[in-house]
Amino acid sequence: MSKKKGGKRLTKKQLVEMLQTFFQENPNEIFSFKQIFRALKLDTHPAKMLAIDIMDEMAWDDYLTKASDNSYRLNLKTQVQEGTFIRKANGKNSFQPDDGGKPIFVSERNSMFALNGDRVRVAMMARREKHIKEAMVVEILSHKMDQAVGKLKVEKDFAFLVTEGNIFVHDILIPKKKLKGGKTGDKAVVKITQWPSKESKNIVGEVIDVLGKEGDNNVEMHAILAQYGLPYKYPKAVEDAAEKIEPGITEQEIKRREDFRDVFTCTIDPKDAKDFDDALSIRPAGKGLWEVGVHIADVSHYVKEGSIIDKEAVKRATSIYLVDRTIPMLPERLCNFICSLRPDEEKLTYSVIVTLDEEANIKKGHIAHTVIKSNRRYAYEEVQEILQGKDGDYQNELHTLDRLAKKLRERRFKGGAVKFDREELHFDIDKDGKPIRAYFKKSTDATQLIEEFMLLANKFVAESVGKVKKGTKAKTLPYRIHDQPDPTKLETLREFVVKFGYKMKTSGTKGAISKSLNALMDGCQGKKEQKLIETVALRAMMKAKYSTHNIGHYGLAFDYYTHFTSPIRRYPDTMVHRLLTKYQDGARSANQQKYEELCEHCSDMELVAQQAERDSIKYKMVEFMADKLGETYDAHISGIQSYGIYCEIDENHCEGMVPMRDLDDDYYDFDERNYCLVGRRRHHKYQLGDPIRIKVARANIEKRQLDFALAE
Repeated sequence: MSKKKGGKRLTKKQLVEMLQTFFQENPNEIFSFKQIFRALKLDTHPAKMLAIDIMDEMAWDDYLTKASDNSYRLNLKTQVQEGTFIRKANGKNSFQPDDGGKPIFVSERNSMFALNGDRVRVAMMARREKHIKEAMVVEILSHKMDQAVGKLKVEKDFAFLVTEGNIFVHDILIPKKKLKGGKTGDKAVVKITQWPSKESKNIVGEVIDVLGKEGDNNVEMHAILAQYGLPYKYPKAVEDAAEKIEPGITEQEIKRREDFRDVFTCTIDPKDAKDFDDALSIRPAGKGLWEVGVHIADVSHYVKEGSIIDKEAVKRATSIYLVDRTIPMLPERLCNFICSLRPDEEKLTYSVIVTLDEEANIKKGHIAHTVIKSNRRYAYEEVQEILQGKDGDYQNELHTLDRLAKKLRERRFKGGAVKFDREELHFDIDKDGKPIRAYFKKSTDATQLIEEFMLLANKFVAESVGKVKKGTKAKTLPYRIHDQPDPTKLETLREFVVKFGYKMKTSGTKGAISKSLNALMDGCQGKKEQKLIETVALRAMMKAKYSTHNIGHYGLAFDYYTHFTSPIRRYPDTMVHRLLTKYQDGARSANQQKYEELCEHCSDMELVAQQAERDSIKYKMVEFMADKLGETYDAHISGIQSYGIYCEIDENHCEGMVPMRDLDDDYYDFDERNYCLVGRRRHHKYQLGDPIRIKVARANIEKRQLDFALAE
């Protein structure tokens, strides 16, 4: 039924929305009937009566509170929480409480125009049990982003920035005098100068950098970095400071260090690497004993705490590895030249020196500042060929290192480490940055050799500080920690794998659960369901992070673990180097709060860098497939959502989606628990891991979206 308002017919739904908006914009005020009618311009008797009926329903529903004098106010629970606002393009926004509780729905009208990632304060909206729990933003505490990247559109009287995704509610308005020369179609970085408010829903900004034309490789890579607030160029003042650093090593400095220049030492890295931050040395140490040195670039010798270079490194916290480039944490002069452990050059290092027996048991060990001279720079592929029997330089030393690494690896898994050898998608690119081949990089004996000795060094360093006598408090150190899996997700995994005939423990000791997980990983190797089970198992795992509060590393089954081996590309390693040096000189424990805050920052920046890296892979993947429209491929289902199925091409590992709208032979329900879509009429099932034949339908490089269609 509809009523009249100002000559227009007003439906009950429209009036409900008007009342909801009115009370939500005035959450702490009480209103009489007259005030409400006046505010909403309800001037006909039927409209007023309908409003009273609706408000009575809202009061019965606990949405409003009704006083004895027939006045109304919004019914907010007294509980106020702080947390993070998560914006969704479909309007299903949510609030993630700081206490780690479940996300709570926030409708668009209750969002106060908060943006994705903003810190907000919310009030819980009262609801009866049958209703969905809902929150209302009452204050925006801080904005996560103060800049945006997108495409400029310049009109006659104004300009605006069109952004992709769901970051902003509206396009960003830009005064024409603030365009910095940008033209329609240019990609640009815009600083926000005015946020949405009750008075104006507009976001206003000014151009701070014009990146260039859409589609250019450099422009697109810079746009991905700018989208996450990451740097895409180095401040000149920092580079100038790096140029002033003296690269030479004095005799006085060498005398302060252990000298390994005459011991066989090598680096083993990807073939295109330039920053060599770790090297291995090996020499006999008596009958059946080997002395192995894990030598790490001594970055903290050159980068002093509080210096301009150090402040920039803190801000960045990590190097970023996009498909076609590295955005380094340190200026290039440091990471690729002065600190890089290049062959036949004397270099300053910080080293873990251990004596191992033939079973790779540590007989003794110590940490020392050293000087080395690498005999050889190897690529992984070269070492792998030698380990497989090909003759090569220093082959005996490499075989010994490999033999010891295999013993370390075997013992680690026996001790409860979890096996997750996930393959990574890589591209070969031409001189213009265009991808010409897509492939998965698999773990090899050569990569595992380096991995095991880096793990050994990181563990040794963590134990040297953290492992103290009972009753003694350990000194402050940033640890790399990894919590136990989520029990609920583990139980979901157990119920899921039972359908494939696998058993799994979800209770008992940490070791029992991890051994059960490893048995599951081994059991599904080479089977159709392998990737499916690995995907579900990974979802049960927690994310590793940095903290001064040590809880151990579940995935590695280490009680003490830190990051010491990559100070060129990770700031936590630099922190560890500095603290170790201070403690070796007899210093007291460092300020834990200061280092905990740095740990949180480094953990956050690591996640942001990973998102940018994934976006660069997506971009290159779509670019690689853009000239293959209409071609068909064998694939398998790699992901399932309520809006479609993700498929990974077997030949090149590129992933795209078959949208739900294209599955038009039936109506499909999403079975989230069993990771499948099931047709209502024909009961056809699409499940993770299933083989499927697809055709490349659309490749939208701008949105980084690859769409497939089912092949006939």
